[in-house]
Amino acid sequence: MAKGKIYGYARVSTLRQNEDRQLQALEAAGVRLENVFVDKQSGKDFEREQFKALLATLRRDDALYVKSIDRLGRNYREILVQWQVLTKELGVDVVVLDMPLLDTRRGKDLLGTFISDVVLQILSFVAENERANIRQRQREGIEAAKKRGARFGRPKRELPANFNEIVALYRAGYLTGVAAAKQCDLPLTTFRRRAEKI
Repeated sequence: MAKGKIYGYARVSTLRQNEDRQLQALEAAGVRLENVFVDKQSGKDFEREQFKALLATLRRDDALYVKSIDRLGRNYREILVQWQVLTKELGVDVVVLDMPLLDTRRGKDLLGTFISDVVLQILSFVAENERANIRQRQREGIEAAKKRGARFGRPKRELPANFNEIVALYRAGYLTGVAAAKQCDLPLTTFRRRAEKI
């Protein structure tokens, strides 16, 4: 077992998502919540503020707990690189709660290391493949919605019936941009953009 401190890492993909399930699992495994680093952003790479802070905090013989490998990241090659950084360069043990075979505190012999490396490669590939599948499902969902007539983004504001006259007065200098936009009930930038089209 690790002789150093125990840390945890949790990640959710967006600010709206909740990390409570991961925190509960880490706490149940013996990680103190003040030692858990949490990022709320995509796992596509490791350019994450809290993950970087975690790396700067970890010392040889510390242990890092994560609930599952996809919480660490979803990029196959980068997970393997970071695993090497953690276990080989920093000398930290990594414990993946959902996958007991990925517990570097156990099986430090050649066979244990080999099994851990093989499982890590498979799970890292699965995590990246799931990320690709999520993007594909999103694209398919958007395309299907568009075919049904769904519109994305803000709805276009309706222009007043006298929009052309207001634009003419604006161009002739009888109305300021602010006054013209106000008469059209539009933000100034929207008024100018729409005026350019006529």
